[in-house]
Amino acid sequence: MFRDVSACNTYNYGDAVYWDARYVQEANCGSFDWYQRYSALRPFIRKYLSPSSRVLMVGCGNAVISEDMVKDGFEDIMNIDISSVAIEMMRKKYEDVPQLKYMQMDVRDMSFFPDDSFDSVIDKGTLDSLMCGTDAPISASQMLGEVSRLLKPGGLYMLITYGDPTVRMPHINQPVYNWKIELYIIPRPGFQRPAGSTESRSHLEPVPLTEKGLLPGDYVLEDPDSHFIYMCKKIDEPIDLSDKSTNPLTDGEMQR
Repeated sequence: MFRDVSACNTYNYGDAVYWDARYVQEANCGSFDWYQRYSALRPFIRKYLSPSSRVLMVGCGNAVISEDMVKDGFEDIMNIDISSVAIEMMRKKYEDVPQLKYMQMDVRDMSFFPDDSFDSVIDKGTLDSLMCGTDAPISASQMLGEVSRLLKPGGLYMLITYGDPTVRMPHINQPVYNWKIELYIIPRPGFQRPAGSTESRSHLEPVPLTEKGLLPGDYVLEDPDSHFIYMCKKIDEPIDLSDKSTNPLTDGEMQR
């Protein structure tokens, strides 16, 4: 398990100093949502979460996805980010929206919250940022351990990432987290199918994975720059990895 060198530049995306400076510099540029807007993610969020779910949005930045979720009926969203600049901006922006709360926090240490605090954790690019930082595997392990700790039994970690299963499954598919994992793949915003395309797959159906948690050898991405959505459900009992009927990569029963 290594750093995502091929997808990173020289910035340390796991460093608060970098993000504070960036949000100061872009203070007048408005909000920014990484990867996908809520409109594209809504079918997945509404499929797995109820509006009454207590949600933790990690690495919230200045994105409007939490605002859009509140407009869609969600009642309790805790937003955290490593940047104190971003958090202060968002607190002021949403001070009259009681459904949204903001705290400055490092996802690698969320000890402020007790175990089993949330029904869902949503991550849109935060694990990716850590994978571009120094000590990436350690940082990823720290973050994912905290996410697992904070999820209630039956809770869901929703990871939206550029990372395909070859680079993300080694991190998230660990017995210690006790997650059943389903994968969805959606094209990047603005993608247009080529003329004459006969693609019939639905983005709303989970993608079949091999026993090793990888895409089948003959699977072809409709969009080479697709985004991957890993739905990781925390189960109550330890997984018997020798029993395929309870394998986290083959069990499709993940509805709420």
